[in-house]
Amino acid sequence: GADMPGLMETRAEEHRAKGRKVYVIPGGGSNPTGALGYANAAMEIVSQANAMGLEIDRIVHATGSAGTQAGLITGLKAINANIPLLGIGTRAPKPKQEENVFNLAVKTAEKLGCPGVVSREDVVANTDYVGQGYGIPTESGIEAIEMFAQLEGLLLDPVYSGKGAAGMIDLIRKGEEFKNDKNIVFLHTGGGVGLFGYTAAFNYDAPVSSPAAAE
Repeated sequence: GADMPGLMETRAEEHRAKGRKVYVIPGGGSNPTGALGYANAAMEIVSQANAMGLEIDRIVHATGSAGTQAGLITGLKAINANIPLLGIGTRAPKPKQEENVFNLAVKTAEKLGCPGVVSREDVVANTDYVGQGYGIPTESGIEAIEMFAQLEGLLLDPVYSGKGAAGMIDLIRKGEEFKNDKNIVFLHTGGGVGLFGYTAAFNYDAPVSSPAAAE
């Protein structure tokens, strides 16, 4: 519930008053400079797909602090990739999430040298899989984590990528959202190390490591 941006700016002003130069990195690195990383990622994805002769029908990923989605949509639009992008929300309601992404995408496009390339309708987020709130595991997210681990050997996390995968899985099961899509790219945005902070969410029996523990 704390105002993290406000607190960071207050601290930055304290250092500026002392004559120091301050660069404030927002949560998730979600500013135009940080979003450029995912603009490059969009170009890399399309380049690799072209080299493979793979036609991508949709890219799906988890969206939270907005940097990932803003960078991706800016990169995709900058190269006229014509690939729809869907962000599965992990924190804010749909109107707020999409607005945050769009505002950052506008600034990112300006920094990339292609102002105006992203329109409001390019930014699409589905926030039906947030659950009780940011950082709170969901049953569908846990199912997605276990599915990816067991079938693909990929480690997702309960905060971001697990909820993103859960949304994709559910939408595929419902058969409407992706009914005409053959090739869906799910972007794994990391976070696997976060699993260590959520072991209780998996309800696994703790292993017995010693006779003393067994007693």
